[in-house]
Amino acid sequence: MRRNERSWSATWVLISGFAALAGCGALEDEVATTDNAILGDRLAGISAADFAAARDNFAAVEASADGLGPIFNERACGACHTDGTLGGAGVQIERRYGRFVNGLFDPLAGNGGSLRQLFSLGNFNNPAFHGGPANNPTLCSVPVEVEPATATVHNVGRLVTPLFGLGLVDAMPDAFFDALAAAEPAATRGTARRVQVLLPNINPATGVAAQAVGSTRVARFGWKSAVSTLQQFSADAYVNEMGITTQSCVGGRAIIDFAFESAPNGRPSPVGCDDTAPLQSAADVAATGMAVNTDDAVGSCADGLTEIQDDILNFARFMTFLAPPPADNSDPAAAIPGRTVFRNVGCASCHVDSSVTTGGLATAATFRTATTTSNGVPGNTVFHPYSDFLIHDMGALGDQIGIDAGEALALTRQMRTAPLWGLRFRNKLLHDGRASDVASAVRAHDGQGAAARDAFNRSSASDQHNLVQFVRSL
Repeated sequence: MRRNERSWSATWVLISGFAALAGCGALEDEVATTDNAILGDRLAGISAADFAAARDNFAAVEASADGLGPIFNERACGACHTDGTLGGAGVQIERRYGRFVNGLFDPLAGNGGSLRQLFSLGNFNNPAFHGGPANNPTLCSVPVEVEPATATVHNVGRLVTPLFGLGLVDAMPDAFFDALAAAEPAATRGTARRVQVLLPNINPATGVAAQAVGSTRVARFGWKSAVSTLQQFSADAYVNEMGITTQSCVGGRAIIDFAFESAPNGRPSPVGCDDTAPLQSAADVAATGMAVNTDDAVGSCADGLTEIQDDILNFARFMTFLAPPPADNSDPAAAIPGRTVFRNVGCASCHVDSSVTTGGLATAATFRTATTTSNGVPGNTVFHPYSDFLIHDMGALGDQIGIDAGEALALTRQMRTAPLWGLRFRNKLLHDGRASDVASAVRAHDGQGAAARDAFNRSSASDQHNLVQFVRSL
């Protein structure tokens, strides 16, 4: 069991609140901008040494002894997030499936759930396991998952998402996203999806959670906006993409939502044949309710302990302080008029292009803090992700995968508006990687994006070129 190093906690500061501003002219001397950030660099608020340590942990390759498996999609966070720099998008495409019963989504939980992990540990020996065949009692065998025959939504792709600037997005209050939704035209208005907080962001300086466990918060991460904090995003990816299970403590409460191994197609591996990580003590299992084969755990949460499992903390730390990508100003002759085309065809209805003179992401209001936010990133920072982070009905482009069982078809077609910053570093676009260039991605839009698509298609060749160059400059 690896414990968190607590010396870093003094660098994080509790949220000081957000203030809504009606005008922005006075902000010019008060805000910082991320426009000139270096690709892969850090935001202020973390030392170079701490950021490098978090980055190294993010890139570290895991093995069965670390808890990798029994099924997984990759062996390291950094093995997927590679485009442009560590933390970018990637070329890997995970696969999902499901079916509809009486018009409602069924993730086929009994067959392992809608995510089909692509790899397994296969056959391996674990001296701690003695339930194998008579001629080799230590032999373990983990099958590769297959899509169930009962699935009617087949082989849906989910492309690796970029992580640039997500700490700034994580820092925004729910009211920010509500204001963006309220300002959008009714025909293209998105929805701020609220989900339960399973693992809140923590202010280690005080040991206080920025959100209450079990509360609701506007989700802003993932293709479907299913996750509301970067701490939770990290723990969720660790167990689903690498099969590494964890347990943490928040205010004396054991967080065990990410402490249970995936079962290949619903068939659990025997304890000791899920991986070769050491088992947890009986006392810690009794105190927390986690599984005995939880791979990495804090342990007892007695005396009101708040402590996040160290890998989860480092993954979230890296994502929180990874700066947004810099803009590319190499083709202003096309990009400047392209921004006008972008607005005129309606792309900015969802990929929000602020008219605020400082360039901040807002239409109805801009929010700011005095110094730092709830997750430690600098306050008063202008950033430009070109997204409202809301979910929109994308019609035929929607993937028909629900985040919960029982969702109606219309809800499964809703997708989060993907941020456009750093798009030039990607070679696959849209949620399933079907498009390899901006124009093709625009033409694939449907549902609430159909009007912008049609307006783009009606535009002149030069206007289409300029819009593409503008998007590639972000």
